[in-house]
Amino acid sequence: MSVISIIAVVLLLAGLAVGCGIWSGKLARKREADLARLAGLLGLEFSGAKTSNIPHRFQFLDGLAQGSNRYAYNIMSGRYEGRGVMLFDYHFTTGSGKSRRDHNISFFILSLERSFPELIIQPEDFWSKFGQAMGFDDINFEHHTFSRKFCVRAKDKKFAYDFCNARMIEYLLQNNRAAVIEVEKSALALAFEGCLAPVSIPINLQRLIRIRSLMPAYLFAD
Repeated sequence: MSVISIIAVVLLLAGLAVGCGIWSGKLARKREADLARLAGLLGLEFSGAKTSNIPHRFQFLDGLAQGSNRYAYNIMSGRYEGRGVMLFDYHFTTGSGKSRRDHNISFFILSLERSFPELIIQPEDFWSKFGQAMGFDDINFEHHTFSRKFCVRAKDKKFAYDFCNARMIEYLLQNNRAAVIEVEKSALALAFEGCLAPVSIPINLQRLIRIRSLMPAYLFAD
């Protein structure tokens, strides 16, 4: 290959990189605008700004305590169906150099009325990094289908059994989407790999509300 040909290839690749960057930026701006409109429809406040405050505030959640360069953006917050909620896109980085990788997650958090010990529920075939770092054994349930499809990890097994009651188990089996459910302190969270399409957000917000409703009332009794 001649020097001129090499230069032409380099210029072409550079042009493609710039073009991809411009296109990516347009998609990001469109997503931000779509989410801002959606927040208005849901009665929530919206901010597209990046912030590390939210990952720091909720760093006790495994999903928000990984990697470096952690920040939340496209944040919706407020009250929804009488519950305090916060939804956002979340970014973090793992590795370095050639092994560096950027990750993006859609996160949903609902504020609970009291504090609970750590519990993580994830599909058995899902993103294993959640929960595995906890060092707790997978808890088995008498419902064999549920135990086969979900990995449940918690230090407090009684709380795990209380949370994964018969109604909760049936609901999760019927709504087996690829999400991690995490409870710790006063937070109930859902985490999805990648940034969800705006059309999927109301559905999963309702899912978060439904999971809270299936927690037994005695868990909140004094």
